[in-house]
Amino acid sequence: MSARPPIVAAEGLRKTFEGPDGGEVAALDGLTLQMRPGELTALVGPDGAGKTTLIRMVAGLLRPEAGTLQVLGRDVTADPQGVQDRISYMPQRFGLYDDLSVQENLDLYADLHGVPGEERRERFARMLEMTDLARFTARPAGKLSGGMKQKLGLACTLVRSPELLLLDEPSVGVDPLSRRDLWKIVQQLVDEEQLSVLVSTAYMDEAERCAQVWVLNRGKVLDRGTPEELRARARGLTFLAVPPAGMRARELQARMVDAPREVVDAVPAGGRVRFIRQPGADEAALGTLLAGAELLPREEELEDTFMMLLRQHAAETAGDPAAAPAPAPALDPARGAAPAAAAGPVIEVRDLVRKFGDFTAVASTSFDVMPGEIFGLLGPNGAGKTTTFRMLCGLLPATSGKLDVGGRDLRSARARARAGIGYVSQKFALYGNLSVRENLEFFGGAYGLRGRALKARVAAALEEFELDPGARSGDLPAGYKQRLAMAAGLLHQPGILFLDEPTSGIDPLARRAFWRTITALSAQGVTVIVTTHFMEEAEYCDRIAIQDAGEMLIIGTPREVRAEAGTAGTDMNAAFIGIVEQARARRRDAEAAA
Repeated sequence: MSARPPIVAAEGLRKTFEGPDGGEVAALDGLTLQMRPGELTALVGPDGAGKTTLIRMVAGLLRPEAGTLQVLGRDVTADPQGVQDRISYMPQRFGLYDDLSVQENLDLYADLHGVPGEERRERFARMLEMTDLARFTARPAGKLSGGMKQKLGLACTLVRSPELLLLDEPSVGVDPLSRRDLWKIVQQLVDEEQLSVLVSTAYMDEAERCAQVWVLNRGKVLDRGTPEELRARARGLTFLAVPPAGMRARELQARMVDAPREVVDAVPAGGRVRFIRQPGADEAALGTLLAGAELLPREEELEDTFMMLLRQHAAETAGDPAAAPAPAPALDPARGAAPAAAAGPVIEVRDLVRKFGDFTAVASTSFDVMPGEIFGLLGPNGAGKTTTFRMLCGLLPATSGKLDVGGRDLRSARARARAGIGYVSQKFALYGNLSVRENLEFFGGAYGLRGRALKARVAAALEEFELDPGARSGDLPAGYKQRLAMAAGLLHQPGILFLDEPTSGIDPLARRAFWRTITALSAQGVTVIVTTHFMEEAEYCDRIAIQDAGEMLIIGTPREVRAEAGTAGTDMNAAFIGIVEQARARRRDAEAAA
């Protein structure tokens, strides 16, 4: 352990903001924390935990109402500029200039930081090599993929060599390949320059890379330690459940998350269910819950301890939003149970092509989606999945091919086809200055609901999703914003629901709750098409399709995809990376042979 003084030392920090009801909400509530120099330190916690507030305070952008904060040996409250001259900060929404090239963005940020010519040339060369952007210096930033934009943002943040790097969820909305590349760069800087890095993240596998992890919730520190120390908190409580014949993993998982007395947390994984049992779980009740599933011990993970800490804190804290599970929508008698697969596909895609000028974004893609199926569209940033998704929703016309959705030809009857579709976008697309009720009434009217029908559907949505009708939408926590977006998308009771990276930027608690709602909708017969960068979420899908460079690489069940990648029985993240890298190697070989 380093004998040097901490690079960040916070003592009793408090910061409040005005809440949606006009009262105060404590973003930081007496928080005390220390960060050692020359290390990666992670902040993890659910939405509203205080991670961004703390990072902005360390950056000298917010002042605490109480407590002390030393950064690089200085009182950041008394001398914010003195600290800012020695740090670099990459916020969640880093400001690249889309009309400027990669090189022009780098030049601009070097100018803003006053980096001299000789130093910037050396720094640019290093950053471009590390980010693999040297080939793209003339390309406008707006033409880069999401992963490349994140890497350029990091390069711009590091146009000067800082003593402390602050990263606020740097990999939100980035695919697994780009996440891996981003973390290689960060780790290289730590190893070669002894750079101190404070990072907030929603990914527990990223926190596993860090020397120290601090778990926050509602402005308080719940626990801290090395990943190994924190994992040990869950030892002896972690298991795999193998579903009995005829039961899908997500069905067993739904039973388990609905039984908090016996189970702390459960997620589908590799065709099985990875779960944490409650320390005092009743053996008989747990046996009934497992419904004949085979039980296997497994090694504990950092996410296990994270979920245990959050559930425990939620139980101890009355009114904690994290404690509220996402409700499953009430069963619509008119909709009934999920139709049998024999009813035929509800979505038919044949030889679908989309071109933008000379560029082919989607090349001759074909697949079917069955009623009540959860179908996942996966791919790296820039792979063509968003273009495919937008064509399926009727938001973008196809260049050629056949595209039937809900029995309607989207190429000739797009408006009629969209009437049976619900849509939840990656970015919160509702109106932040309107109340929850006003948003629902507006979108219900847009879907054609009027009078008593609209009033009844809004009332049902408020009850089903446990939403406060008077709350200002822009003030809601991210998890509750997603509930509202889901409620709006389901107001007209569509048979097909499109979800475009619906859990991007929300924490594991909110993701669990969100997927409990999705599996309930699927059981009621709603067909769900989802894009996601969280590979663990692919395990909820009946089938997944992986695209890259506009081509469909594979379509199959999660088990079939893992088998094709040579990773059967392991995590989907490795399977995804394997499939994409194998396809890229084949393309390179073909180009070299041509």
